[in-house]
Amino acid sequence: MIESRIIYFDRPGRSNTDETLSLARERAEGLGIKHLVVASTSGATALRAAHIFKGTDVHIVAITLHAGRWQVYRPPDWHLVEQARGMGATFHTATHALVANAERSVRDRFGGISPTELIAEALTLFSVGVKVAVEVSLMAADGNLIPVDQDVIAVAGTDGGADTALVLQPAYSSTLFDLRVKEIICKPHIG
Repeated sequence: MIESRIIYFDRPGRSNTDETLSLARERAEGLGIKHLVVASTSGATALRAAHIFKGTDVHIVAITLHAGRWQVYRPPDWHLVEQARGMGATFHTATHALVANAERSVRDRFGGISPTELIAEALTLFSVGVKVAVEVSLMAADGNLIPVDQDVIAVAGTDGGADTALVLQPAYSSTLFDLRVKEIICKPHIG
């Protein structure tokens, strides 16, 4: 039997970023995990992760929104990206594994919902951060930036920053159902 604590935040959002990353570092150290995947739209969350994980041998992989979404949201802040890279973080921009991919284009033109969008919606029943953490780990694996035979910690959030951290065994998007969420470190409490 394994016993572990889960932290539930009162509300989602960026105000939980430092606590989420600190909890992720604590769990990485406790489990000997060497890879952190973090969703980072602007680069700010990746830079915070680089500061909080400074002095560890954890490799940080930051996943940005895919470039096709930059017009809707915004591109990364290249100054923040360069600072985080200078501290050892790797950045990756790719098509989203679950949403905003070619299936969305088909849906937008012809209607309906794709199987991967249905999976994404089911994951948001836990929280937006859980969905994004799973998605960025798929994207990092597809980019060959993390191993799929070792546990990693995936960090994501709701509307900026970080409020969710998971321990998971990643998979490629083509083998999605091999992915295993092993632990929830923290997430927003959703009532």
